[in-house]
Amino acid sequence: MPIYGTLCFVTKNGKVLLQKKSKGRFGEGKWNLPGGKVNLGETFEEAAKRELEEETGIKANELKEIGILNFYWVGIKEPIWIVHVFSIENFYGKEKSSEEGELKWFDLSKIPYDKMWEDDKFWYPYLLNKKYFVGNFYFTKNFEKLLNYEIKEKN
Repeated sequence: MPIYGTLCFVTKNGKVLLQKKSKGRFGEGKWNLPGGKVNLGETFEEAAKRELEEETGIKANELKEIGILNFYWVGIKEPIWIVHVFSIENFYGKEKSSEEGELKWFDLSKIPYDKMWEDDKFWYPYLLNKKYFVGNFYFTKNFEKLLNYEIKEKN
């Protein structure tokens, strides 16, 4: 059974808020969008708002779903993770780092893809162009290496 998660694409003044995952956390040392697992009984939107506040201190006034990411391991037919991605431009509160990791605003033209998950460089352009997308990403076990992907814009 897949793990359901969320990611939050928080932007302001031409910058995106990224989080460098702390040692011992999933994605340790990589810059990523804030987000996390959906709890039983939560909607994806509720989970995105909760995770955003827990990890960054920011509260979303409104969010818009902008994509879905399906992550597979070789040899397994069902996705390991199904992640709903939300765009957030309207929020309040002051961002602060948490146990999950350090926070930093990056210029949208200087996203550190070389310090992120391998798949990010393929779906971030859809985020940046505000186009709804669905992506399937196929990794070796434990997400060690990206082997293949397919991504489509949806209406």
